[in-house]
Amino acid sequence: MKINWGTGIVIAIALFIAFILYFVITMTTSKEFEHDLVIEDYYKQEIGFQDELDARNNAAQLTEKVSIEKAANGVLINIPEAWSANIQNGSVSFYRVNNKAFDFEKELQLSNHQMLIPESELVQGRWDISLYWEMEGKAYIAKEKINF
Repeated sequence: MKINWGTGIVIAIALFIAFILYFVITMTTSKEFEHDLVIEDYYKQEIGFQDELDARNNAAQLTEKVSIEKAANGVLINIPEAWSANIQNGSVSFYRVNNKAFDFEKELQLSNHQMLIPESELVQGRWDISLYWEMEGKAYIAKEKINF
């Protein structure tokens, strides 16, 4: 059987359309490719964005900085010793972009001006970590992205 160029083009277009249909159906029905909203209360958080910007600016103006880093046994948060006693309240938020089931938040509990989140509570991958705290009536935020 001899195929001329017109038949070849029709076959190529048909295969391309079949591939696109397969791809679309796979992406929309597979649980592996969830496409939920990144944050459930997006608009509520958007309203408070100016407060977050102010808190970031407050943290940027501090002479000593908070460090959030990967350690051998988890994630280590270091608060400068000089002002760790002045913190009224705080929390650490762990956020996974790809799966909201892994997101969690912990109250800031310092031991020797440090807080360790053990690796048993973290799955491998990228984490967006946000540290919120209040000190002397002002709000502060420090953010870090860590691959664990």
